[in-house]
Amino acid sequence: MRAELLTVAAGAVPGPVEYAVAADRFLEQAWLSPASRRVYRISLASWTWPLVGRETPLGSQRRGARAPVVPLALLDDPGTPSRLAAALARRARQVDARTVNREVSALRSAVYWWLGQGWIAADPARGLRHRVARPDAAPALSDQQAAAVFALPAGLREQALWRVLRASGSPAEQVLALDAGGVDLAGRRARRAVPGDEPVRWDEPASRLLSWLLAGRSCGPLFLTDRRAPSGTAPADRCPVTGRARMSYRRAAEIFTGRTRELDPAGRGWTLHQLRRPGARPLLAR
Repeated sequence: MRAELLTVAAGAVPGPVEYAVAADRFLEQAWLSPASRRVYRISLASWTWPLVGRETPLGSQRRGARAPVVPLALLDDPGTPSRLAAALARRARQVDARTVNREVSALRSAVYWWLGQGWIAADPARGLRHRVARPDAAPALSDQQAAAVFALPAGLREQALWRVLRASGSPAEQVLALDAGGVDLAGRRARRAVPGDEPVRWDEPASRLLSWLLAGRSCGPLFLTDRRAPSGTAPADRCPVTGRARMSYRRAAEIFTGRTRELDPAGRGWTLHQLRRPGARPLLAR
């Protein structure tokens, strides 16, 4: 009883029972932007399936799937590190290295904080390592493969994004960060580059698709999600006309990989990084 009183007097907060609650507590104290907090929340939730010995849903099966309820104490189970390592190996075969590394970083950050709070006693993520994207593991698509991608029955948003990525040679993150007001359709370029990055420039087919995509919009994110932005979305990531949010890299990559599985001889689908031309460099000013 005395020990309990001392603990309460010291201001200690009892540890949560559920993994999801512990994740919320971690995110509440983390110095993250609203967009980054949302990405971390999704990344942390992705580990709930492996923690109970199930495979994380992919693609359309993931959206709307109810994450399993996981006791936080399960992280101290001796078999948890091996389950997480096996899940990481599977995940690395399904998605690009960037996605895998983001999910690993989110879990390791949360685990480190939970250990500091005394909520868990062991580090189940100690064996997880970041993946390195080897150039020979994901070669750039040939012109013939890219033409097959552009022939897919995809929506205007996807076609415009894919064309810009192929023509510009710019990273997908940089292209997805563009705003409608920063696009010069006649000049086939972005008026303002992201600080530290090369300007994004594209060709005539991409510019034509972008003009249709904008359809009179002059502000807000260039590439939008299909749904209205959730509450708490930063104003810079919300379209004031449609109320929709900026499209995330995660979603764009998921769509591209899913749509290109039928074209990939290995059946895994290609990555947005592969869409950039072999040896691509941003187009020079004319």
